[in-house]
Amino acid sequence: MTVKERLDQFFAHYPVEAKKALGQNFLVSEYAVSKMIAALNEFSFESLIEIGPGPGALTDILRTLKKNLTVLELDDFFFQYWAGQNISAIHTDALQWDWKKNILNPGQTILISNLPYQISSSIVIDRSMDETPLQAMILMFQKEVAQKIRMKSKTSEFGMLSVIAQTFWDIETVCDLSPRDFLPAPKVASRVLSFKAKRTVIESRPHFLTFCKAGFAQKRKLLKKNLLTLNKMDPEKIIASFQKLNLNETSRAEELAPEQWVALYKDLGFK
Repeated sequence: MTVKERLDQFFAHYPVEAKKALGQNFLVSEYAVSKMIAALNEFSFESLIEIGPGPGALTDILRTLKKNLTVLELDDFFFQYWAGQNISAIHTDALQWDWKKNILNPGQTILISNLPYQISSSIVIDRSMDETPLQAMILMFQKEVAQKIRMKSKTSEFGMLSVIAQTFWDIETVCDLSPRDFLPAPKVASRVLSFKAKRTVIESRPHFLTFCKAGFAQKRKLLKKNLLTLNKMDPEKIIASFQKLNLNETSRAEELAPEQWVALYKDLGFK
C-alpha cells in the first residue's frame, strides 16, 4: 500500500484537519518517505525518536523497522491515536521534553521528523547542545532554513545557526520537496537534511553558543567589537588572537568559517 493510499484510508476513517497553530503540514509524498528511510538506513542504531508523527506517513514505515520507536506528539488527537497503536507515544512539546533524562543511549538513537517549521531551528540548536549527542538526525525544513544551515561563510545568509550546525554535525542534503508533497500545501519549498554527529574539541557547548550569539548579535559591527560584550573580555587579547589566527581585524561575524569560530573560541581561553 502506498503512502497516499494509507493516508486516504486514515482520513476517511478520521476526518481531522491540520492545525495551523501547531505548524501541521502532513507529509503525503512516497518519494520523500523513501528518501528519508534510505538516509536512515545508512546508520546502525537501536532507537528512533519521531517528532509530530501526525497521520503517520513516516511512522507506519518506522514501526516496521523493529527498533525502539518513540513518538513525541503535542496534538491531543494524534497523541491518543498513536498511544492506542502499541507505540511508545509521549504527549509533549518536543522543545520542552527532557531529552537528557529520557534518552538513555543517545549514541544509538536517531531523531527523524517532518518538523513543524516554527520549531526547526530551535531543534537543531537544542540537539547541538546535548552533552552526549544523538547519533544522527534526519529532518525536514523549510528550504530557506535548510540552506542557511549548510550555508558557507562570507555570505549574507551565513549566521549563528550555520556555525552551530556545521560545528557539531556532518550535514548532507537528502532531497527537495514541493508544496504538493504536503497536506495542506505550504507556501514554501522544503528540504530534508541528514545530520551525523561529529567529534569536537569544545567541552562546553552552551558556552560556545553564548560566544557565537555575542559574535552575531549585531552583524553590521566588527566581530571583535561584538565579542567585547562577553564578560571580562580583554580587547587586546581579542586582537592578539585575531593576529595569531591570521584573521582580519575588520572581519564581521559572517566572514569566519565554522572552524575559525572554533579556533578563535579556543584561543581566547574558552573550553
